Amino acid sequence: MAEVEAQLQSAAIPYFYDQHRNIVVGVASEKAYKKILSQRSKVPVRVFIAHMDHPGFHGVRWLSKKCLSVKWFGGSPIKHVAGRKVWLASDDGSLAEGTLKKVVLRKDKLAIQTAEVVLDKPLEEDKKTSAKKIFGGFNFRSPVWQSGKRLYTRAADDLVGVFAILETARQIQVTAKGNKRPPFIGLLTRGEEVGFVGAVAHLESGFLNKATRPVVAVSLEASRTLPGAIIGKGPVVRLGDWRTVFESGGLKVLSDLAMRLLPGKHQRRVMDGGSCEATAMTAWGIKTIGISLPLGNYHNEGYEGGMDCPAHRGPAPEFVHLDDIDGELKLCQGLMKASLAWDDPWQQQRGRLRKNLKSSQRYL
Repeated sequence: MAEVEAQLQSAAIPYFYDQHRNIVVGVASEKAYKKILSQRSKVPVRVFIAHMDHPGFHGVRWLSKKCLSVKWFGGSPIKHVAGRKVWLASDDGSLAEGTLKKVVLRKDKLAIQTAEVVLDKPLEEDKKTSAKKIFGGFNFRSPVWQSGKRLYTRAADDLVGVFAILETARQIQVTAKGNKRPPFIGLLTRGEEVGFVGAVAHLESGFLNKATRPVVAVSLEASRTLPGAIIGKGPVVRLGDWRTVFESGGLKVLSDLAMRLLPGKHQRRVMDGGSCEATAMTAWGIKTIGISLPLGNYHNEGYEGGMDCPAHRGPAPEFVHLDDIDGELKLCQGLMKASLAWDDPWQQQRGRLRKNLKSSQRYL
């Protein structure tokens, strides 16, 4: 979040924090946010949504100078976890490295519940902090590194989506003239991995539900790679997630756009390896579409293996493909074009079907 704020300030992109500490990008205040949502227009506000959190642990209490009791939040690998290296940090930055011990799984056996972290060495005097201000996750050779066109990292989910929103906001900032800014909002949320709580809190605030002009939410996710959604084959026009399919009219606009901008370099699939904030948006009555990047080693679980993954289904760095990222940026920027058929996305399809009806009428 500190890095996001620094980049927004550096690029002079307007933003503000809502009351739940989600970051709203593209407007400088709650008043400006409400204004763009209440303008008289048939052109929808595009609300791009991505989350800033990733599964990991929070400190509970110090058991000794070198041993911290922790609680895990979100998904995780459940095999080969004891003895694995972790990193620790606070809001002020990196603190230490350590090793995971005494791991207890949740009752459903789907993720870690609690553990102990043994630090490599006690914290230096100026870095000592209370247990509950410490957080962390699995550690690898580096926070991020590149191999060919694969980008390995502690957390691609959903750092890539956050990056895409920042880049789209930068592009708008550079190209927009005067008051002719396209209707763009970026919503960077907290706590997605434990039930979309940041997004739900924002929805409960009523900003989007009280909009008097159309709103289209665009969920940006890094989603577990699946058959038909292959790493390196392009971004995925996400037709739905594990819980729901998305809005058909908006998906038609997105799919047509992908055909024009990325012919043969995009994919289409229901990404049902998990659910995402599009589910929350849909549940609150917001028309929602989605773009996903195929993700290797989802939630740091070594499904695909590769670098720094010593055992199948053990802790591993997530990875994505640079070509997929480039494609996602093109789609995000394309979705902000003024000429898209949001008002009647099926018009051309109806025309083709009517033409077919006319040629086949005599057979009825």
